[in-house]
Amino acid sequence: MNKETARILINLLEKQGIEFIKGLSDEEVTIIHHDFDIQFPPDLMLFLQTALPVSGKFINWRAGLSSTVKEMEIRDRINWPLEGMFFDIDNNGFWPSEWGNKPDDLQQQQEIAEYHYRQWPKLIPIYSHRYIPSMPNEDGNPVFSVYQTDIIYYGYDLASYFKNEFRLTLPADLTLPESPKPIDCWDYFLE
Repeated sequence: MNKETARILINLLEKQGIEFIKGLSDEEVTIIHHDFDIQFPPDLMLFLQTALPVSGKFINWRAGLSSTVKEMEIRDRINWPLEGMFFDIDNNGFWPSEWGNKPDDLQQQQEIAEYHYRQWPKLIPIYSHRYIPSMPNEDGNPVFSVYQTDIIYYGYDLASYFKNEFRLTLPADLTLPESPKPIDCWDYFLE
């Protein structure tokens, strides 16, 4: 993504009623990366630094830097995929064979699940239950719809995600990927 593409997306989203404020500064991004232990992929970082969406179910990263309540809301959204995994382990029999035998004790199950989850590329919330993986730290990571362990592609990159989520008509010269980039570990859920 380049600055022109980011501006096109922002203009189209504004026409859909999405409110934007001034984009994140380099300093704010550095603090967010440190405080929330995440790393925005470059295309998401460019988008959020061009203008910050703050309406609806978007993450207001700036508010999370100045409000304890907003900070906790963001932390809850970051941890939501893990909590959904815990739910499916406890209620729906989720247990990948790669994790070995499933212990009888729920706390042990959760410890094993969390250990594996922490090894995977971190998922960064964008809007509602839509997440983008932090790794690889490059443009073009897919966006996932994450609801417990029901995980699907919602866009093969950030631009196609916004097109799908908000039913945007993108310019004909904007090239979108025809298939998703593989993402370590998360591909397990998408097969």
